[in-house]
Amino acid sequence: MASKIEAKTDDTPPVEVVKGETDTIAAEKPPPADNLALDTVDAVAEYSDEYYRKLLWKIDLWLLPVMWVCYGTQQADKTSLSVQAIFGIREETGLVGEQFNWLSTIFYLSYMVCEAPANWAMQKCNTAKFLSTVMFLWGVVVLCIAFAKNFTHLMVLRFLQGALECTISPTFMLLTGAWYTSREHTLRSVIWGTSNAGMNIITGLINYGIGKYTTEHPGGLSPWKGISFFLGALTIIDAILVFFILGTPREVRWLSEDEKRAAMARVVANQTGSDRNKRSEFKWSQVWETFKDPQTYFFFFVTIINALPNGANTTFSKLIWKSFGFSDLDTLLKGSTPYYAISIVWFLVVGYITLKKPNFRFLFMMISLLPAFSGMMALSLLPTDGMLWTRWFLYILQVFGTLPGLMIWTFLPSNVAGRTKKTVTATVLFIAYCVGNAVGAQMFVASDAPKYIKGITACGVLYCVEFISMGLWRTYYVWENRRRAKIIAEQGHHPEEIERLGRLNAESDMTDRENIYFKYQY
Repeated sequence: MASKIEAKTDDTPPVEVVKGETDTIAAEKPPPADNLALDTVDAVAEYSDEYYRKLLWKIDLWLLPVMWVCYGTQQADKTSLSVQAIFGIREETGLVGEQFNWLSTIFYLSYMVCEAPANWAMQKCNTAKFLSTVMFLWGVVVLCIAFAKNFTHLMVLRFLQGALECTISPTFMLLTGAWYTSREHTLRSVIWGTSNAGMNIITGLINYGIGKYTTEHPGGLSPWKGISFFLGALTIIDAILVFFILGTPREVRWLSEDEKRAAMARVVANQTGSDRNKRSEFKWSQVWETFKDPQTYFFFFVTIINALPNGANTTFSKLIWKSFGFSDLDTLLKGSTPYYAISIVWFLVVGYITLKKPNFRFLFMMISLLPAFSGMMALSLLPTDGMLWTRWFLYILQVFGTLPGLMIWTFLPSNVAGRTKKTVTATVLFIAYCVGNAVGAQMFVASDAPKYIKGITACGVLYCVEFISMGLWRTYYVWENRRRAKIIAEQGHHPEEIERLGRLNAESDMTDRENIYFKYQY
């Protein structure tokens, strides 16, 4: 292998740089790459398609079930207040006025404050050890919610829960980028992303059983406390699974050394850098570049716009179902369960289509906003009494609007290169997610209960603004790809050489802005 690498490097000319108006881009040859980077790029052709297919199947079988369960548990933990609200937590802890709203807001505020240090620690640490430790601790916090006596207790626990849970989404984005090709990012992300709905169905039915039992046997454990015990224990079990199974290709125990090499070679075509070399160094040059990159601001503002209605619906969905005329238990069985079932089907359909048509992501994100907008606006105009099933149907349409939130995240592993830049961009993205959800939780105020017409109307308007913003974001990616294609065409390189240079640039930890051969997915 060494002689082959030497032969590849002998005729590699030095870097030439083309300076554009807003950034500096490496246009000719990559910087001198180390043997590890060259070996990773050269390894791509050493394995057959059949070998890669079998390896992908093995990766899916090990990773996706654990990611599905863990991410779904996190969502159930985060949104458990919505269920506990209809089973007495507000009454037994003496919550009044807007105090219930603040339990969601404080969660996202702490999530936001801790996002940057958590992402920095994730870059420095072993992925599995870091995430499993954090999950164990937040499982303990969820258990402790059952012992809360008042608003202060709940605020402290929700603050700690947000600080700990902020780690899982950026970690899963990192893992998706490390294991899968850009073409596969959407489908794999929506597979573990469907756990939001799937685990909500499972935990919803279990919570229904807990609530039904305690209703028929009064005087025992309060149903909202039973829900905390169940979810906290489930989270701790998940932490053990994470410790033994999850990690990047370089870290896991269930692949041979040759399989690890092939797994990293498989994703070289992404041109975002593989995990072959642990890059724990924090590069300040990539930090500054992140804030010069227009896509950073698209990530930030579109995520906020998307998260505002999400925060409102996550916190108040069960209360909205109840306002239609459903009983406490029926909100879980007739409201949430079909809502989440439709979500799973739509997510998987879009994931499969974008696997076959990779640049259809924005198209489906924008299409998904249309029924959500229509349903919310129609719901705000309907009479506030009666028409239970009509209102049920219109609110169900909102489920389509949940798809863009996850698909925005898929552009992080697909379109951001450079290890430090990924860390900083993930921080920006999830801070925006927190801001949107924290503010969104305040959109449904107690004075509008139980119909919440003003909040529902605001959600509809935000879907319209999000649609326009996504159209602008897609236009930017198309324009940037065409600009780069023009520069590359002037160089006169053969297509195979262009691909190789782009891969070597990425393996040398170049960012997407520095690597002229990088193409943005949309």
